[in-house]
Amino acid sequence: MLFGDEHVRRYVETDGAEGHDWQGSTVLILTTTGRKSGAQRNNPLIYQPYGDALLLVASNGGSATPPAWYLNLQANPEVQVQVKGDRFTARARTANADEKPDMWRTMVATWPAYDDYQRKTDREIPVVVLERV
Repeated sequence: MLFGDEHVRRYVETDGAEGHDWQGSTVLILTTTGRKSGAQRNNPLIYQPYGDALLLVASNGGSATPPAWYLNLQANPEVQVQVKGDRFTARARTANADEKPDMWRTMVATWPAYDDYQRKTDREIPVVVLERV
């Protein structure tokens, strides 16, 4: 099973032929700029299309703290995205209260554990919307 840096490496090398389809879900590579280091950070993340946008969930497995990639995109919302062989710049934002319920249902349909993660934490887990620039 692919995970972490190995997942990113194989995905990028094969334009997603290895790593896009993962455990019944779909994965993209999100590249953020480190808010402290300024270094490029690559993360394989479950996503779903939503209209013209792509959705992510900043769950961190239900941890009390958000994932570093989410903190990075809050500091610099311009990100790089790779979906299979398609690489593009996107602007990331957190779903607002009106749109989040439907977006959350979309993401839980592909990864039901998100509901479990939300029950594990007092933190409201955000849905991230990626909009192509």
